[in-house]
Amino acid sequence: MSIEFDTRPAAYGVVIRDSAILLAYWKQDGKEGWTLPGGGLDLGEHPVDGCRREILEETGYDADIGAMLGIDVGHWPGEERLDGLDRGFQAIRLVYEASITGGELTHEIDGSTTHAAWVPLDKVPGLNRVSLVDIGLRLHSERPVNGKLPTS
Repeated sequence: MSIEFDTRPAAYGVVIRDSAILLAYWKQDGKEGWTLPGGGLDLGEHPVDGCRREILEETGYDADIGAMLGIDVGHWPGEERLDGLDRGFQAIRLVYEASITGGELTHEIDGSTTHAAWVPLDKVPGLNRVSLVDIGLRLHSERPVNGKLPTS
């Protein structure tokens, strides 16, 4: 039996500097919350290029995309899709470490995010946020440093 569903690859950046994380505020079809800057890839677009493009569009910053931190898979049944289609949706989300190389903080125009901000890491637990923020922070904390995994 074959199950029909849509799949969308996306790339996101975890950008941390001075004990703050760069987040974008997502708002779509009555749902909203802070998320990592990033989003869906264009057809044929390399994930690193897409991550760089999305960070620029959503925050105004130019970014250097570093190591891939991990991959997350999200699934939404057809009845929960925001676009009104009635078949399942699977998001393949590639999460990268990223750093700012230029630009200045600006708001996205005509996109799915309304604004971006540097949020102190200790304030993140109190935010209205999508699960991808926590996933990105967990992946970032588990990344090898100088070839070694962090110890508990």
